[in-house]
Amino acid sequence: MSVSNSSVTRMPVPLALAARVLPLLPLQVLLNICLGEIRSRHPRIFDRLGSHTSKRYGLDPTDLPISFVLEPRRMNPRITAVRNLPSNLDARIAGPLSALIGMTDGSYDGDALFFSRDIHVDGDMEAVVALRNAIDDSRVDFLSESVVWLGPLAAPIERLLRSIVGSSSLRHEMGAGSGG
Repeated sequence: MSVSNSSVTRMPVPLALAARVLPLLPLQVLLNICLGEIRSRHPRIFDRLGSHTSKRYGLDPTDLPISFVLEPRRMNPRITAVRNLPSNLDARIAGPLSALIGMTDGSYDGDALFFSRDIHVDGDMEAVVALRNAIDDSRVDFLSESVVWLGPLAAPIERLLRSIVGSSSLRHEMGAGSGG
């Protein structure tokens, strides 16, 4: 699958600007609820990471003024929303939010994104490969799984989120093309 800069959807500028004033605490609470729900339904999700469960991964959406620190510990995984990534990370993965999410749900190929320079990876490459393999092996659609706790609101919120991040899974559902 080839990916060019034009095939990766960027966050709409008004939403990115709105995220500048978004308070991080409510986002933080939601992120940890979502991560907890995913872990409760897939308790072995981080087992494939092996010794890399103690690593700290920086997820840096280049089209948002917010970044995330993922600590995929087996017993108490955590994701933290931050304005700027700390310097003491083991690895950093940067790219448009749609690319970062698309790698988790299979709508974008991580290798193609890397070689087309849509995403950039710094730091411990072995840890990044372990994370990628763990995600691929889990076959978890993180976007779908992260909203399931919303009950009857899950489906419309998932559609909204997919339309915002430009997930090709939504494009396939809507019959709008072949995706990235």
